[in-house]
Amino acid sequence: MAAPLPIEIEPSSTNGQPHLADAYNRHVAVVAFPFTSHASALLETVRRLATALPNTLFSFFSTSKSNSSLFSNNSIDNMPRNIRVYDVADGVPEGYVFVGKPQEDIELFMNAAPENIRRSLDASVADIGKQISCLITDAFLWFGVHLADELGVPWVTFWISGLKSLSVHVHTDLIRDTIGTQGITGRENDLIVDKNVNIQGLSNVRIKDLAEGVIFGNLDSVISGMLLQMGRLLPRATAVFMNGFEELELPIPNDLKSKVNKLLNVGPSNVASPLPPLPPSDACLSWLDKQQAPSSVVYISFGTVASPAEKEQMAIAEALEATGAPFLWSIKDSCKTPLLNEFLTKTLSKLNGMVVPWAPQPHVLAHDSVGAFVSHCGWNSIMETIAGRVPMICRPYFADQRLNARMVEEVFEIGVTVEDGVFTREGLVKSLEVVLSPESGRKFRDNIKRVKQLAVEAVGPQGSSTRNFKSLLDIVSGSNYQV
Repeated sequence: MAAPLPIEIEPSSTNGQPHLADAYNRHVAVVAFPFTSHASALLETVRRLATALPNTLFSFFSTSKSNSSLFSNNSIDNMPRNIRVYDVADGVPEGYVFVGKPQEDIELFMNAAPENIRRSLDASVADIGKQISCLITDAFLWFGVHLADELGVPWVTFWISGLKSLSVHVHTDLIRDTIGTQGITGRENDLIVDKNVNIQGLSNVRIKDLAEGVIFGNLDSVISGMLLQMGRLLPRATAVFMNGFEELELPIPNDLKSKVNKLLNVGPSNVASPLPPLPPSDACLSWLDKQQAPSSVVYISFGTVASPAEKEQMAIAEALEATGAPFLWSIKDSCKTPLLNEFLTKTLSKLNGMVVPWAPQPHVLAHDSVGAFVSHCGWNSIMETIAGRVPMICRPYFADQRLNARMVEEVFEIGVTVEDGVFTREGLVKSLEVVLSPESGRKFRDNIKRVKQLAVEAVGPQGSSTRNFKSLLDIVSGSNYQV
């Protein structure tokens, strides 16, 4: 499908139609993983690349549903004009009826993705009239290495999380050989899962912190196979870039550095770039402006996928009522259970709280009145909480979130994980008291202030992320790029 983004150019033309091939020196293809926050996280760095390389055209590929969400009318206005958007088929056969199997849409997409993406790449070349010079894909799209080989171009991958979780996937075969998978079907055996992974660079990671598909869960699933292939093939990438900063996870494991050609932390993007503008009448920010005490509001959000079960939703509501803390809770109406709706109907008017279906999270976390972030602990949320200097209360659900929560509490020391990994009224009250207290919470606030300063320095003129971004520009542009 042709790009919905208009591109204003003045190249030579035939019959009055401009030639994109004449307008740009190079053509870089970018292929997103169109689920959860993967595509939006990749797009943030692509925007920076496109701004820095105005003579390079970036073709951005995702599914129609993903692109419609990413490129709304509002976001088009802030998009560099050298980004052109194409749809990739979602892999759902015509007339297919979903049976409700977990990750069914991901499996359908991945099974058809190699051929569908190949066709879309060919279509963009025909549309633009210029061969692809570099292929950037989400790391989950491991077959990108084969597409890049066919094109004879560098393969550059985007890893959405941190170095520890990347190391886990690169070392999955070694982890399985060391720990084994027989008899480990869940996390209920504390004698096994509380042990640390005794592998270089992962010594402070517990077995129960590992993502599904490594040694837990259905190891024959499409998702597990995708992660295994990714870990095996990432060492063939020209570079792997991430939305993080080196100083957060030093020292970088030597074994990981020896396996991956280039590890480029180029973020945090929300510190490197200013926050996008919001209407001055935004309801969430207007409500936050009315809060008198700094660092007092509890912000609650679990991203686009995770949603607490009814029992845990009620535990959150009852803990907020018990503490009396002002709160902003971002939860879609479709995710609210009948019990929660009933509770909010009866009590919200008595509490100093606001419940919304969506909140501008980076702006909320940057507000002085916010003092705690109750989160699923996705990597993007960690970068946003660091930028806003707000300590976290973590309730991880799946994938890298358990490992992220472990890092937040034990390594970064900028938050806590809820007791036993699930919400209870008493457990969340305790976490809120620890984080919001002027005395006990000072450690978290001081630590996150220090970490934020490291992030600011990383994206500064001489910072590590700035140097890494220049290295990424060199690879993408095919030249020694000079700022």
